[in-house]
Amino acid sequence: MPQLFPRSANTLARLSIVLGAVIAGGVLLFILNFNRTPYVTQAFIAREQPVQFSHKHHVGDDGIDCRYCHTTVEQTASAGLPATKTCMNCHSQLFANVPYLEIVRESWRSGKPIKWTRVHDLPDFAYFNHSIHVNKGVGCSTCHGRVDLMPLMWNTQSLQMEWCLSCHRNPEPILREQSDITKMDWEAPADQAVRGRELAKKYNIQSTQVLTSCSTCHR
Repeated sequence: MPQLFPRSANTLARLSIVLGAVIAGGVLLFILNFNRTPYVTQAFIAREQPVQFSHKHHVGDDGIDCRYCHTTVEQTASAGLPATKTCMNCHSQLFANVPYLEIVRESWRSGKPIKWTRVHDLPDFAYFNHSIHVNKGVGCSTCHGRVDLMPLMWNTQSLQMEWCLSCHRNPEPILREQSDITKMDWEAPADQAVRGRELAKKYNIQSTQVLTSCSTCHR
């Protein structure tokens, strides 16, 4: 029986297999990297709000502590959103008649809460507890970034599982004293390696095995 394909077909077959593998690998790499882009994670994209509340003004300029508005951050899983009464503590006197804040005044008169747009929105299958992080030495800016520099709010991290695990595998580099928890411009000192180990013992940080266990975040 005569040969159907020339010898060059063997080379073409090998090249097609290699090319197919390269293309498949490239597509997979593109998907993995695309999944980390701001288009997917929404990182660094400012969110429109009913009232364009400026953390830069309130935190950065006025020096208001995070816990004044997020009152439950040290006790519960949720940091809590401020009730309209919290806003009116100041704005019943300051800028009391500006049209810009009419939504706040209407909320106060009607008793209906303002419907804020959520910025840091984890999926329902991921459990996150603010209080355990704050009380273990994880500062606000570690996860939320420099909110004191944000005219509008955006997330600075991907909030994806790999980001969470990067800290859970090695929390010592980001641990700080309780007195510095809400300090926006905190930076790790030169001896953070030593301090981190000391704080991990002080706050009784669990082992890496526990911190990376599936049941720690997925319940």
